[in-house]
Amino acid sequence: METTAAAPYHSNQKLVIHLIRHAHGLHNLESERHRDPLKRIQYADPELSPLGWQQVREQRKDLSASGLLERIELVVTSPLTRTLQTSVGIFGSPLKDENTVGNGYQNGIKTPIFNHPPIIASELCRERLSKGRSRGSISQCRSRFPQVDFSLIEREDDILWEADERESDESVAAKGIKFIKWLLARKEKEIAVVSHGVFLQQTLIALKNEFDSSIEKEFLTPLVYLFGNCEIRSLKFFRESVVRLGQDYKKN
Repeated sequence: METTAAAPYHSNQKLVIHLIRHAHGLHNLESERHRDPLKRIQYADPELSPLGWQQVREQRKDLSASGLLERIELVVTSPLTRTLQTSVGIFGSPLKDENTVGNGYQNGIKTPIFNHPPIIASELCRERLSKGRSRGSISQCRSRFPQVDFSLIEREDDILWEADERESDESVAAKGIKFIKWLLARKEKEIAVVSHGVFLQQTLIALKNEFDSSIEKEFLTPLVYLFGNCEIRSLKFFRESVVRLGQDYKKN
């Protein structure tokens, strides 16, 4: 079980959560090439495609220009390769070797130096579990992504999903609500989350159904739609909603 201990809870603030789907991956490329799943290359933990790296470069440039890179206090990422590469590629600090794919850089991603936020990996925001999909060991992840903190993940190796049927939408949504409550119990005021399309969609649908009054209305209309690769959507919680959801989190 993953550790979910949070910083002391603060109720005197709003919380902005920026939800980001990973950039275009090799598995997305296979789906576009072949409509028949039997003809696709099956990836256990796919990396970003060339298009995905281009999306990362563009998103980093756009967020830097908007000032969002400097405002975000924390990045929470799924521990799968495509989300780790997206997280470090957008939010990580430049390294000496910016062409190292494992560290999230490719083809010279360059950016002005800024105080990059800490990046932590969490199993709570990973993709829908299904047979044949798994993350690498935590030792491998730490070696490839030294800028990411993996201390929340206690299990070295992944637990493989053996069932023929993939994880249900209801299960994904339940994890999403648990994850949002964990974020609301933290001290940061602005957090970015890098995750997966189904997880983000089901989390937002659950939020809309259960906590409609807790989220500012202008953010509710597009929540039922799927995220595009490297797309960002933001949620701003009112102070009273943070208090209520934070109390729910403490009870659970």
